[in-house]
Amino acid sequence: MLSFLRTVKSVLWGFFGVRRGRDYDADIAHNKPAPLILTGLLMAACLVAILIAVARWAVNAAL
Repeated sequence: MLSFLRTVKSVLWGFFGVRRGRDYDADIAHNKPAPLILTGLLMAACLVAILIAVARWAVNAAL
């Protein structure tokens, strides 16, 4: 579970900004590429689902 949270944290930091060299090195040492890619894809799918749900809600509320 801790590994998954560390991976999510790394993906979010990659999305929102640049990390310090020390933190980046720690991410590289503890994370493998495949879980990072899968976590990024999962988080992107969740974001798309949330955006679709909000758009449908807004359209239904406007009608």
